[in-house]
Amino acid sequence: MTWLPADFAHPTRVDLDAEHHLRPIRESDVDIDHPAVMGSRERLWSLYGEAWGWPPATMTREQDRVDLARHEREQDAHESFNYALFDADETALLGCVYIDPADDADALISWWVVDEHVGTDLERALDAFVPRWIAREWPFAEPRYGI
Repeated sequence: MTWLPADFAHPTRVDLDAEHHLRPIRESDVDIDHPAVMGSRERLWSLYGEAWGWPPATMTREQDRVDLARHEREQDAHESFNYALFDADETALLGCVYIDPADDADALISWWVVDEHVGTDLERALDAFVPRWIAREWPFAEPRYGI
């Protein structure tokens, strides 16, 4: 049995508010993903480093591109999902939402915003939005939030 129903179609764009939206990350997002990740690297390492070994201190643009290509393949195969948080014009990547299978729950859900948006209305909006979105659009009875 897989973690998602065979006929499940994952959302391809989700509006957070009038100025921000989520969509599955793509390999082609590397030019805005790499500075977002590395600009928030210390905090992201404190959240994900022990579990995922990410993001490495010296992650190059090419290493990030390879990682994003893997995420894109996993999304296409419904193995896991990485949604990027963008501004309206997709000129800035402002964070990510991860939806992964878990051994002890229907799914493991975690998210982050870039350092400049920590403690802001954008982070609070994402914090409130993600659990509602998961409950409304994803087929999980008991997801686990956090890493």
